[in-house]
Amino acid sequence: MEIQNSSYSTTGYIKADGTIQNSSYSTVGYIKDGTIQNSSYTTIGYIESDGTIKNSSYSAIGYVRDDGTVQNSSYSTIGYIKDDGTVQNSSYSTIGYAKGVPKEWAAVVFFFFDFF
Repeated sequence: MEIQNSSYSTTGYIKADGTIQNSSYSTVGYIKDGTIQNSSYTTIGYIESDGTIKNSSYSAIGYVRDDGTVQNSSYSTIGYIKDDGTVQNSSYSTIGYAKGVPKEWAAVVFFFFDFF
């Protein structure tokens, strides 16, 4: 699944198995069974079933709500993941696209791996 910036340029890919690659197809991380790892397989965070995103110390660093709202650890809205894969910042400006990508994965890639 392709990750694109607001100009529709490809910035990366997420494979169905959760492998995260940059635009040059180099692996930068993994999402597997709720665990987020960097390219060296070091655990850097977790995605809980309720949409809570935690760092490696299990501290909440963000939340992805059922409606696609992405919040930081203070519950301030930092963006939105629309049902069609459009990713917006807190001002509703489109920052990218992640069509066919689960909302939690899209939030991790855009807001925590900075793919825009």
